[in-house]
Amino acid sequence: MIFYYVRHGDPIYNPDSLTPLGERQAEAVGKRLALHGLDRVFCSPSNRAKLTAQPTCEMLKKEPVIVDFANEGNAWARFTTPREDGQERTWLFQNKKSLELFATPEIRALGDRWFDHPELVGENYEASVDWMYENVDKFFAELGFEHERYTGRYKVTKENNERVALFAHQGMGIALLSTLLDIPYPQFCSHFDIGLTGVTVIEFANKGGYAIPKVLTYSNDSHIYREGLPTKYNNYVYI
Repeated sequence: MIFYYVRHGDPIYNPDSLTPLGERQAEAVGKRLALHGLDRVFCSPSNRAKLTAQPTCEMLKKEPVIVDFANEGNAWARFTTPREDGQERTWLFQNKKSLELFATPEIRALGDRWFDHPELVGENYEASVDWMYENVDKFFAELGFEHERYTGRYKVTKENNERVALFAHQGMGIALLSTLLDIPYPQFCSHFDIGLTGVTVIEFANKGGYAIPKVLTYSNDSHIYREGLPTKYNNYVYI
């Protein structure tokens, strides 16, 4: 199986939609994915994700399957922290204090039990990690890949040579991909981001009844270059 994780295009968060640039980005990624085709398309229930998936679905004549757990709100409820001013919450990967903590030897030594650090236990991130594993594992089990948690491999329960895409979000994508790849969240979110309509491609190759998901490309935006669209990564730096 080839799995594609695609973030939505340039968003309008309120009301939930896409900017004109986001619509063009969605068309660009649609052309890219239609080139070799998809067998199945999954999508977050948010409007900006569905609008991003729409051109792909129209070109391939596919109906997207809505995946409730992939909604950005589910990740926001589990992987955020209070801002230093105490007024709002922010993503762990956008909080200076959290990133400084994630870089410490103590967090790295805890590995998969990073949430046991004394500065984090009050937020109950252990339940958040368990929730992600439960839902991500269920999603891939239905595709024929049964996760052996924390080993980095999946038992192949049914042969699957499909090309499968999930259109969703940045915060959810970081949590989902760290779970899928068994990379502790602090290390993953500190070192990897996902750009607008960034395409991450992961291969599940059946080798002796097991598959170890291999990242073939991460947050790739070659479709943006091909269409001559602005290459300003997440609207803050040109790359």
